[in-house]
Formats: sequence, C-alpha cells, structure tokens
Amino acid sequence: MPDVKEKVAELLGKYSSGLWASALPKAFEDMYKVKFPEDALKNLASLSDVCTINYISGNTQKAILYAKLPLPTDKILKDEAQAQGDFDIKSMIEQEYLQIEKNMAESADDFVEDITVPPLVIPTEASPYVGKDYSAAQELMEDEMKEYYSRNPRVTPIQTVHVGQLLAVNAEEDAWLRAQIISTDENKIKVCYVDYGFCENIEKSKAYRLNPRFCSLSFQATKCKLAGLEILNDDPNLVKVVESLTCGKIFAVEILDKSDIPLVVLYDTSGEDDININATCLKAICDRSLEVHLQVDAMYTNVKVTNICSDGTLYCQVPCKGLNKLNDLLHKTEDYFHCKHMTSEYFISLPFCGKICLFHCKGKWLRVEITNVHSSRALDVQFLDSGNSTSVKVSELREIPPRFLQEMLAIPPQAIKCCLADLPQSIGMWTPDAVLWLRDSVLNCSDCSIKVTKVDEARGVAYVYLFTPKNFPDPHRSINRQITNADLWKHQKDVFLSAVSAAASSPGNRNASTPAPGSPAESLRKSHPEVLRKSVLDHTSSFSLEELPPPVHLSKSGEHMDVYVPVACHPGHFVIQPWQEIHKLEVLMEEMILYYSVSEERHIAVERDQVYAAKVENKWYRVLLKGILTNGLVSVYELDYGKHELVNIRKVQPLVDVFRKLPFQAVTAQLAGVKCSQWSEEASMVFRNHVEKKPLVALVQTVIEHANPWDRKVVVYLVDTSLPDTDTWIHDFMSQYLVELSKAN
Repeated sequence: MPDVKEKVAELLGKYSSGLWASALPKAFEDMYKVKFPEDALKNLASLSDVCTINYISGNTQKAILYAKLPLPTDKILKDEAQAQGDFDIKSMIEQEYLQIEKNMAESADDFVEDITVPPLVIPTEASPYVGKDYSAAQELMEDEMKEYYSRNPRVTPIQTVHVGQLLAVNAEEDAWLRAQIISTDENKIKVCYVDYGFCENIEKSKAYRLNPRFCSLSFQATKCKLAGLEILNDDPNLVKVVESLTCGKIFAVEILDKSDIPLVVLYDTSGEDDININATCLKAICDRSLEVHLQVDAMYTNVKVTNICSDGTLYCQVPCKGLNKLNDLLHKTEDYFHCKHMTSEYFISLPFCGKICLFHCKGKWLRVEITNVHSSRALDVQFLDSGNSTSVKVSELREIPPRFLQEMLAIPPQAIKCCLADLPQSIGMWTPDAVLWLRDSVLNCSDCSIKVTKVDEARGVAYVYLFTPKNFPDPHRSINRQITNADLWKHQKDVFLSAVSAAASSPGNRNASTPAPGSPAESLRKSHPEVLRKSVLDHTSSFSLEELPPPVHLSKSGEHMDVYVPVACHPGHFVIQPWQEIHKLEVLMEEMILYYSVSEERHIAVERDQVYAAKVENKWYRVLLKGILTNGLVSVYELDYGKHELVNIRKVQPLVDVFRKLPFQAVTAQLAGVKCSQWSEEASMVFRNHVEKKPLVALVQTVIEHANPWDRKVVVYLVDTSLPDTDTWIHDFMSQYLVELSKAN
C-alpha cells in the first residue's frame, strides 16, 4: 500500500486542478501498467495522507482528488539532483518577477483598454478528468495573478473606470479574480466575475487594471438556458428553485444546442440515482392547489384505474380540480389543432429527457414526459396522467401550443400511485394470474371507489381498499378480499408478465416498460399502427425458432474490411462488427424497441440454444439463450454485440420473423501475428484500451466457418488508422509490450 500511495501522489502531481476518483483506476493503470487496488477506491480516506479529498455533496464514493504539496519527503529524496535543482527555483521566480515589475513600471500607462479575449470553446467530448484547458488553466492563471499583483508595489488601484472595462479584483481570502464592470457609483463599482458568473459591489480601492497577459484565457463562466423552462424565465419561484438546486454544485451537463447561450440539461450524479435537474425544477413549481391530497380514512368515488403493474401497483385518477382543468386544456388543444391545422412548427425538433409534450392516443391528446432518447427516431415516454410507459417514434409527438404551455406545465401529474392494503403476507410475489385478474376486474373502469388507509409520503404511495361499483362500500367484497383467492397465487414455472412500472427520468435509470392491455400504449397499438413498420405488424402472428438469417458477410483471406470492436477480452478473444452494416443494425434496434414496447405479452416456456428477443436495461436485443437459472434469471448471448448478460426470464420474448432478416452482426475474432498461451490481466487491459469501442481496419487471415452463425470465427490483423500520419498495427504493439513485460519480470 505505501508503494501505491507513492504512485498516487506522483500521478496527482500531473493534475494540478484535480482528478475524479472514478477516473483514478484508469489513469493509474495507463501510467504504471498495473491494476489499481479496488479496496483503496472503496476507502478513499486511506489516501488522505498523500492527497486532498474533496467529496461531492458528502458522497464518500464521489470525490475529486488533489495532490498535496510538497510531495512526500522520501519521494523527493529519490532524485537528489532534481532536489538540488529545485533549491534555487524560488530565487529564480523572484528574479523573474523583479524583471516583470521593472517592465510593468515602464509600461503601466500603456495598457490597452480594448482587450480581445478569445471565446470559450465548449469541449466536444465528455472527460472524466478536470479539464486542463479549462479549470486547470484558470487555477494557474489566478495563482499567477495573485503572485503578480501582491508582489508588485508599482501596481496601484485604478483611478478612472467605465462600464465594460476589464479589471483584476482583490477579492476575499486574498484571491485575485478577473472581473468586468457592469455599473459605476462614486466610490463603488458593480462587477461581474467573468470566470464565475456572479456579481458583486466592490470598493474602487480593490480594483486594478487587468494586465493583458491575463487575457489569453477565455472567460470560464458562460450563460446557459435550462431546456424546457424557457417560457418560465420570469417566474421568481423558478429562479429560487433553480438557485437552491444548483448553486455551488457540480453537475453533468447535456448540451442540446451549442448556440451563443447553450441550451442544456443538468444532471446531479452525486447520489445513487442520477437526477434530471430540469425536470425536478419543473415539478417543483407545479400549482400545489391542483394536486390531489388523499386523506386517511376518506372515501373517494368515480375513481379511474389507469394502469396496473406486474407487481400489483395501481395508478388511479381521482376527480379533482387539477384533473378537470387538465381535461379542459386538452380539449381546447384538440380544438386549436383542428382549427389551425397541424403545421411543422409543432413537431418535436429537439427531444430531450424531461421534456413535456403531447401524444395523440385513442382520439385524444395526452401529456407525456420523454424519459429516454434512444436515437433521432425512437424514444421512451411516460404518460404523466395515467402512469403508463411506452416507446414511440419522435414523429408521433407534438409540442404543446405556446398559448397553453404555461398552464399545462403548472398542472401536477394526475396519476396517483396506489397499493392494495392489508393483503396477506403469504401472498409474496404477484403471479401473472393475479395481475391479469386485477386488470380484467378494474383496469380503465371509471367508476371505481377507494378508501385510503395509509399514505406513505416518502415513497409517494397510497394504500387503499378498492371497490367496483356493485360492491361498494362493503369491505368484505372489496377487490382486496376477492384477490386473495388461492388459485390466483399458484406460481407457474417459467411464466412471467413483463413489468409495467413507470420509467425513471434520469440517464442512469430510464427503462421503458411494456404497457398493459387497455393502456394508452395498447390502444396505440390498435388504433395507431403507424407507430410500427407495416412489415412488423404483418409478421407478429407467426414466428419460427428454426428460421435464422444468413451469416454476415466477411472479407476473404488477404482482404481488408472496416470493423467496429464492441467487446474485447484479450487478443485471443474479441468481437468485431462489419462497419458497413452498423446503420442497418441501429435501425433494427430502433424497430425492436418500438415493437416490443407495444406488443402483446407472450407467456413462453424458454429453451436453451434458441434465439429470442431480450430486454437488457432499456433496449431490446437479439439473443441466444445459453442457460436457465433457478432464481428466475436466464443467461443470454447478444448476437449482434457479443456480450453475455443475465436477465430476468420475464424480459425474454419471441423474436418475430421481421427481426430475423438482418444477419447477426457479432463475429468472434482472434488477433493474428502474436502468440501467447495465456494473457495476463495487465496485457488484456492494454489490448482493451487500444481496440474496444473503436472503429478499426481488419486484414483477414483466416475465416473459420460453422453451421451456427454465432460459432463462426475469424483471425485478423487489426490496424488503427485514426492518426493522420501513422497507422498502428495492434499485433506489433502487443508483441512489443510482451517483450517489455518479460524484461521487467
């Protein structure tokens, strides 16, 4: 461990503005070619003697690490020559600044007022590191400003000021910051700190002329707009909510539009689940007077059950002021679209998670929230007022007309999450029979009644007794009592219902779900078949486990082909996809999402070594079923991506014929030109870092055919052609690495 700490200290010395703890293992392995100890990452406090740890929002697993200066003594003494060389650095710096003072004294009156600062360039790629060209450069500049202004007695406060002028300001804690004048008074000036974005009134005595040497770095603070909240910019309540949720915190940002004022979505990633800040702000400013506040022991009639999940959770609509206003607005919207005719301005041009828009279903417009954007064509939505979720095409959604937008956003979701109260503990997990019985009994029934027994505010769930019209209000004839029939709770082997739970709105957990019969998504399937391709609908009634697509085309021995490497274990085993087929695969994936999110559930008995569709996280994949576990999980192999996954058996569905046309895209491969009987973890990691998730050129050496397309194998040379002047042959690189590794051992 002491050796690890020493290396961590040395590594962090290269990141003057810090390194994310999550990025430490990769940076450590890249630099030292050894794996970073997992225990050390789980217990960051153990590194506190060699680095400063800045925990994000108090989360012990999310932090930025900073090098402690000076480095540990034993590290410094390892290189006495360097230590001796460092001895005079301080005096050299002093001499340099004496020269600067002299130069500045001669040209103090020659500063150019009209200074041009380069524009801020937004990074094109996300990085786990604190950016060296941004925060690190700002930190270095501010250190230089502090050194210059505090050590130069000839530099004095500015005498004449004007609006727009750039300054160096002596701020709190002896920090020196760049600022721009917004307004002036007799003795005070109002400035905006251009690298932080906030304003302050300061004494003129703290303002100094900004030396041009400190103008080469772009202003680090930039204005941005929160997507979906533009119409509410002038709402003082929104300003307070945004300020309370964002100020002083670190966020992940999704940039939707890189205009002069970028349009963004912010995500708080400090907790276990990512939180969409835009959506959170929108919910926080809803009109609370339009919410349904259920009271314990109260009875409610004319209740509509809108959704029933596979775990027995119900979503209900209770008559209230908010529901009445919503229905009125949706009716006005229907009339507006009918009179004005639908024009292209109401199509969704920029979909993003958390956006509220409209979807036409069963002859009515309904409010939906986008919960996951799969591609430019397909996305997941949640019906705000019924609790259902489904996948749709972007072209099926519409913008809320501006005249109704603010009122529509102010109405809270009208779907109330409920659970049946006082069910016997022996019931356990809900069976398909119990769920289907409940759906047949009450789903979309608009004149049910409920009696509330408990409200769990933390979970947002009400526990209720549910009644159909003919049984109200006798508790012994309630749905709660009727569903305890023992025949409904006999678990059947390998038969499950797909989940119908609402999708979460954060990027980390945004799974769409299969709609219940009678739900908006189900009626979509029946009344709006344009959501699916006609070819899909034509093939839903028949499928064959024996029909397989032809094998994917591979180049002949000695020929080149462009490939993509989705998975790499080591040089002896990785997966390639033909690059020219990638677009076709993306289209197929979109169609599978759209089809399976609205298709009827099939209760199937699965078999090993057969091809199915399986839902992994929030996408549907073509898979080969490899094994059936006793805990309700199955092992599957993704036939287009080469990954092995464990999924719940309820997420496995038949692969219909239309999705059996495109050849399976994953081909197992081996690297030619290098020999090794067993690859070490270090060597495997080096290989993965150079090829995984990258487009490469493959020179085919051998194709090993097999009757099963997933058992084909190809031996190839790989070439990285991403650099403009140099092609990197991966087998040469790995051979050289093995030689160096053997010398080290």
